Amino acid sequence: MTDLYAVFGNPIAHSKSPAIHAAFAAASGADLVYEAHLAALDGFPKAIADFIAAGGKGANITVPFKEEAFRLSTRLSERAARAGAVNTLSFAAGEIAGDNTDGAGLVRDITHNLGISLAGKRILLLGAGGAARGVIAPLLGEKPASLRLANRSAEKAQGLADAFADLASVSAGSFDETAEYSFDVVINATSASLAGTSLPLPSGIFAAGSLAYDMMYGKGETPFLELAREQGAALLADGLGMLVEQAAEAFFVWRIVRPDTGPVLASLRAQLGS
Repeated sequence: MTDLYAVFGNPIAHSKSPAIHAAFAAASGADLVYEAHLAALDGFPKAIADFIAAGGKGANITVPFKEEAFRLSTRLSERAARAGAVNTLSFAAGEIAGDNTDGAGLVRDITHNLGISLAGKRILLLGAGGAARGVIAPLLGEKPASLRLANRSAEKAQGLADAFADLASVSAGSFDETAEYSFDVVINATSASLAGTSLPLPSGIFAAGSLAYDMMYGKGETPFLELAREQGAALLADGLGMLVEQAAEAFFVWRIVRPDTGPVLASLRAQLGS
């Protein structure tokens, strides 16, 4: 029988996940169907229950349901528990197993696709919301020289840093307080680029040879990447690779097969014209 998977979100029509997983399935010979499902803002648990009843094997979860998926899970992976959010669900034996592949996708994109080692690097992570929380532990797992969190609210950034203090020392502060530092890797985990706005970042934070990475993606440079280029970042990258790599990690969770992401990423780049 054909296995059934889906992505749930609101909105969802823009999702590239069905095309990505269809390509993974074709390349690996997997017999599966992957659909996009619009869940009502107040109807996520019912949407998942109906999907399970229809024989669904697994699901990806996107905005705005990742925290709700976390609460719905009857079992959590360590990385999902750390992230406080779930983007990958697996349904078997009456359980709802929650996982989070976002951090793994980010790290894989930077280290494999971009060929940049994070070991010994000074990393600045912008934002203190769910997107930032989901990638902190995987970033720390790469053994950077330092990791600093910056946010409009220094208090919120410090609270997030404290939540990971058992893994490593993570510093935190406001955007303005980054002025006295420079970084090898600067990652934008805020929603500013989605809104088409720039961040109030001080000059001098991009070290020589630095990477500026925006988790958002689209046609052309995001406002963050434009600012980074103006401030001297050596390499600019958007989040399209992260999208493909987190999908590949989810595919591996479900199928125990790791798909080749290169052709899929190249195809999406061609479609975006970037």
